[in-house]
Amino acid sequence: MASQSIDQLFTSLAKPGDEAAGAAVEAELQRRWRNSGSDTVDLLMLWATEAISAKNFPRAFDYLDAVTTLRPDYIEGWNRRATLFFLQDEYGKALSDLEKVLALEPRHFGALAGLGMILNEIDRKKEALIALQKAIAIDPYLDDQVRDAIKKLEPEIDGREI
Repeated sequence: MASQSIDQLFTSLAKPGDEAAGAAVEAELQRRWRNSGSDTVDLLMLWATEAISAKNFPRAFDYLDAVTTLRPDYIEGWNRRATLFFLQDEYGKALSDLEKVLALEPRHFGALAGLGMILNEIDRKKEALIALQKAIAIDPYLDDQVRDAIKKLEPEIDGREI
């Protein structure tokens, strides 16, 4: 799998049916996204993770701000910061960071799922459904929370069958 291109990995991921293979492809994509190519950025990301675990969100933001400044092309810096903004109910800031993630990698299923959840939270249901459907089309192995949100949103957006 390490020899496959990112495009090949996404092609493999989109094929439903083999849960173990899907999980392996997901893990490989996430591993590649986490690979910053910078020891400094990797250390800052480690510190941010530790600060988040300790619920020291201001410190985590400091580390993630440094990451996004040092490496503005590093997807996971923006993605992790968006997650942290989401946890703080800072939806506008989370959306802004998710836009950056998706500009760098439009197939980032985690960012699309997060975008859908936030849009749903702020009552932009139609856009939420579109983002969640895109996420599940890219990664049919996403957790049940995404599927459940889609099942709930579809009748609200598309109407109920008679």
